[in-house]
Amino acid sequence: MYEKIVLVTRRTRMAGLVERFNTKKQAKFYVEHAGQDFDEFTREDETYRCNVDSLRESLSFGLPVQQVDRSLVPTFLFTGKEVVVVAGQDGLVANVAKYVGEQPLVGVNPDPERFDGVLLPHSVSGARGAVRRVLEGKAAFKRVTLAEARLDDGQRLLAFNDLFIGARSHVSARYRLRTGDQEESQSSSGVVVSTGAGATGWLSSIFNLARGVTAHAGGVPCAPVRLGWEDPQLIFVVREPFASRHSGASLVMGDVTEERELVLESRMASEGVIFSDGVEEDFLRFGAGATARIRPARQRAMLVAG
Repeated sequence: MYEKIVLVTRRTRMAGLVERFNTKKQAKFYVEHAGQDFDEFTREDETYRCNVDSLRESLSFGLPVQQVDRSLVPTFLFTGKEVVVVAGQDGLVANVAKYVGEQPLVGVNPDPERFDGVLLPHSVSGARGAVRRVLEGKAAFKRVTLAEARLDDGQRLLAFNDLFIGARSHVSARYRLRTGDQEESQSSSGVVVSTGAGATGWLSSIFNLARGVTAHAGGVPCAPVRLGWEDPQLIFVVREPFASRHSGASLVMGDVTEERELVLESRMASEGVIFSDGVEEDFLRFGAGATARIRPARQRAMLVAG
């Protein structure tokens, strides 16, 4: 059933510095001149590299093991016959999950002292057992709901945590929003659409702001959204909506389901974008005349449970 194991890794901060400054010595000068601890960069790099080497050695099942840097994932050809192992951080799992289809994804925490590991339930030493269970057909999965934005020309973008629809710069985004039988022209800082997996991220920060403002004004603070990773539902929130003669601020939050999609028509001459999971390079252009339909994706992320 499976033909190979794909091990996805990322560059460390040290690798990024050496690429930027050409040598480790020049990188050290820059970091220490900025008042930071270069030894911490070195320890982090050594820990990650060492644990990735150990992880790769443990994945010997008679199948080819191909190591792929995160930068190559968007263009990597996944055939559906790979077991995908990701050596975190958490954000790496979120970004890889959008490209692998419904293939098993094993999240491994290579540095528990530095990484939270919400999406990394497996240790380096436990990864072999997780992959073995997949190969033997005995693995348990979390089927995580993804968000999907689709344009009228057929382009689409998936998100593990959230989608942002708005202007690329800090100018106001102008669009017409429709949910169910309600619609409104709006001017705002953009729209965030969150999955259950992303509800503790960007969406939670929006609710923190709302609770703080409400409490300061003497109102009753709202409760945070409770949405499970596997719930086939999304939540949209409009950021800083501006009410004027030409824009309203009544449709500022709502549910998005397969039956109740969120539709946005762009009224931005240029610089309108839709990007995914905080990665601005992973985007669709959303200029004037474009229409985006947002709904839970039929594709699910198949995370191998711990």
